[in-house]
Amino acid sequence: MPMEYGSLRGVDKPISRLVQGTIPLSDEDESGSFALLDGVYEAGGRAFDTAHSYGNGMNETMLGKWIASRGVRDEVVVLGKCAHPEKGKPKRVTPEDITDDLHESLQRQQTDYIDLWVLHRDDEDVPVGPIIETLTEHRRAGKISAFGASNWSTARIQEANRYAAEHDLEPFSLSSNNFSLAVQIQPPWEGCVSISGPQAASERAWYVESGLPNFPWSSLAGGFFSGRFTRDNLDTFDTYLDKLAVTTYCSEDNFRRLDRAKEMAERLGASVPRIAMAYVMNQPIDTYALVGCQKASEFVDNVEGLATKLTQAELDWLDLTSDERPW
Repeated sequence: MPMEYGSLRGVDKPISRLVQGTIPLSDEDESGSFALLDGVYEAGGRAFDTAHSYGNGMNETMLGKWIASRGVRDEVVVLGKCAHPEKGKPKRVTPEDITDDLHESLQRQQTDYIDLWVLHRDDEDVPVGPIIETLTEHRRAGKISAFGASNWSTARIQEANRYAAEHDLEPFSLSSNNFSLAVQIQPPWEGCVSISGPQAASERAWYVESGLPNFPWSSLAGGFFSGRFTRDNLDTFDTYLDKLAVTTYCSEDNFRRLDRAKEMAERLGASVPRIAMAYVMNQPIDTYALVGCQKASEFVDNVEGLATKLTQAELDWLDLTSDERPW
């Protein structure tokens, strides 16, 4: 199946609708990490998600080494994130921290610009003005092509973009908030924002109306749709990310959504993750889904999810909005 691509103001390259995350990369297995990135690239993946905070810089360094070794900087889009809380410094959404993170990320990635520079968190105690001024300065200096916000409410995004318009500055060009078929029971980390579920209907409507692209993180709910989690094995997981998935996604309503995804997958001859991805990508929001595939084959399966078209009746049935089977 061919990859699908979109475009974003300020970025002069096509952006693949699937954005591969760098969390699976390891400097202890460089060849394996590079093989994963090679497989994603061969499947049409041209966008990669990383962050200043990931692996204490290791993930950025590994991505930068792969890009340099393959000579593909002009072809790939890097989404980098900044201003994440740190131990001893829980609030870092400041012009100084944004700038310090940017310069360090550029050095780690062996590049002179980052395509998409995204604030990893919000701090509503900080006025939007200095934030927009700082990001505009870096964009106009050519250090970033476009910028946006992750885990910001639509109200704060609108406030920031109004300030940009009133002061002849650059606006946020994208958002990165969680969206998935599975609805979070609670945020996995402090300061996270999700637009999944019935309680976020107005937020999703704003994205549709405004046209602002969303790059949803945990689009497959942290592995919830992998088949590893069942109603009767939730006390058997011991790794950090698996235990986090249990507390974040393993509710009865989500298991009902999983049951329906399995039924639809069997009917269509598809995998469950493919159906879960199709649910995300068939929304009317301009979407670029962040995925953390451990294997290139998983990425290929998600690409096939892009080509799976679902009707509104099928979407409603999957997310429990309707109990009427659409077939």
